[in-house]
Amino acid sequence: MDLTLTEDQETIQSTARELLDSRSATADARAMAGDPAGYSTRLWEEMVGLGWTGLALPVSYGGVGSGFLELCLLVEELGAHQVPTPFVPTAVCCAMPVLRFGTDEQKKEWLGAVAEGRVMSYVLDGVDGGWEAPGASVVATENGDGFVLDGAAAFVPYADAAGDLLVVARGPGGGDSGGGDSGGLTAFVVDAGTPGIRRTPVDVVGHDPSCHLGFQEVAVASDRVLGGVGEGRAVADAIAAYGAAATCAEMVGGARRVLDMSVEYAGQREQFGRPIGGFQAVQHHCADMAIDVLSARFIAYEAIWRLAEGLDAATEVSMAKAAVGEAYQRVVGLGHQVHGAIGFTKEHALHSYFRHAMASALAFGDGDFHWERVAGRLGVPSGSGR
Repeated sequence: MDLTLTEDQETIQSTARELLDSRSATADARAMAGDPAGYSTRLWEEMVGLGWTGLALPVSYGGVGSGFLELCLLVEELGAHQVPTPFVPTAVCCAMPVLRFGTDEQKKEWLGAVAEGRVMSYVLDGVDGGWEAPGASVVATENGDGFVLDGAAAFVPYADAAGDLLVVARGPGGGDSGGGDSGGLTAFVVDAGTPGIRRTPVDVVGHDPSCHLGFQEVAVASDRVLGGVGEGRAVADAIAAYGAAATCAEMVGGARRVLDMSVEYAGQREQFGRPIGGFQAVQHHCADMAIDVLSARFIAYEAIWRLAEGLDAATEVSMAKAAVGEAYQRVVGLGHQVHGAIGFTKEHALHSYFRHAMASALAFGDGDFHWERVAGRLGVPSGSGR
């Protein structure tokens, strides 16, 4: 694939960079620390007004008509500027699966709402919050002409802000826990205000606020099933694939900014009468960081491009998620070596990227999880995927 951006793509990314540059002081992770909402609602309104939430959606559903790759260019800038926002849960993890699996009526209602700024989040919880068995912790049972959801889910991002929840549940009618045939799972778009949903905020390493959700006899109408009863496995896979790929773009943006910050600091900080960037050891650190950033961008956008084109991308997404997560953490580690003690202070931005790198590497499965998936697809025995 050719990673050269088109003129329109360059305009999308440069416009996003300019806006976020001008809003960082009031909307980045440090500015939002302690804010009840966890993100800037004012910036969210600006993003909606610019068409960001509808960028990848067809014009017929209120969108702009671009694609998933263009959406990830925005996500890359959000990662570079450390802006906590429900953009990925809403525009990526929920809107993209609805676009793939929804009926025309569902698309008009739910995608139109996303384009107008309605926040959505996803519930894709496995056992103990893991990724091995998505949908295992919430159970759906039939109730008349609808369904009832019971159970609990961990680490649901922006659950307090969400107007709708895309819930992948086990059932109805038994089946497995999501690890075998597709009949074990069903996906629902649930109004977040439905009685029986309990939210418990939890502390997390990253900047996005999360909640544990409890479901007790939550009633869901049959017209809120996404993709058909018993067909939730495909929806779960789509949420995970789109989310992992977009997180790769976010990590690329964060790593790129850490490299830029480190090179700039190395040219300003002086020791022994000259900038530390003149010392070979610091130059090697910056060179290693640049290699990681460039390679991370290549592997991330290969996976993103395949998803955007509707090609089989399961292996590429797993390779990207594992490799980019590891590269981002290496870049941040070397950034701390270049900055020294100042990078660990609360006043400096670098520690925000450190937290973001740890949280992003774990999101949608860590490196070990994804390397094992790649090994399995290549026929390599379990446990020897690296």
